Amino acid sequence: MENMQENLNQIYNKVEKAAIKSGRTVSDIKILAATKTQDAKTVNRAIELGITCIGENRVQDFLSKYDDINKNIEIHFIGSLQKNKIRYIIDKVNLIESVNSYSLAYEINKYAAKIGKIMDILIEINISEEESKAGMMPSDVYDEILKISALKNVKIQGLMAIIQKNSEITKKIEDFQKMYRFFVDIKAKKIDNVSMRYLSLGMSEDYELAIENGANLIRLGTCIFGKRE
Repeated sequence: MENMQENLNQIYNKVEKAAIKSGRTVSDIKILAATKTQDAKTVNRAIELGITCIGENRVQDFLSKYDDINKNIEIHFIGSLQKNKIRYIIDKVNLIESVNSYSLAYEINKYAAKIGKIMDILIEINISEEESKAGMMPSDVYDEILKISALKNVKIQGLMAIIQKNSEITKKIEDFQKMYRFFVDIKAKKIDNVSMRYLSLGMSEDYELAIENGANLIRLGTCIFGKRE
């Protein structure tokens, strides 16, 4: 934890430079601290240092620390979400980033309706078309978004992808740019109940590149907290 302030200062500096390269300012970029495996004390320290948005990958880990986390923040769920665990987080998170199918959106809608909530979601796209990755296939995205947009208790707020790790820079740029084109095209369609507010791309190893290619929400873990033990 002793290096967290220094880490964040370096991140803010790099984010600002990348934002300027893309014709934006640092205030246009939301930094999400990916808090998987971090305890509540560490998460709260990050919040004290200015983090205003955290993301959790696993329902059980999230629930184990939820009561002890400073709640004056935005909380996203960013991992694979099983339908039978939606009920445990629906009242606790502000946005679910990893919605990868109509059937998952349908279940989220059902639980949100039970508590009178409109749940903000992002559509996860398997932009690299990797067999091992979750996310909608690019060819299915438009049809699935139209179906999901008809649900009354979810609102699509943008797109998300996990880019192939350790791939060549040219491949990463290609995938980031594909995602940005989806983002722009869907925004232009002005579909009811669909707002392209966030393009969630980039993690510790490639967030500068993601910002330069259109991302406005980045998910950072290692470069904030250090390598997991």
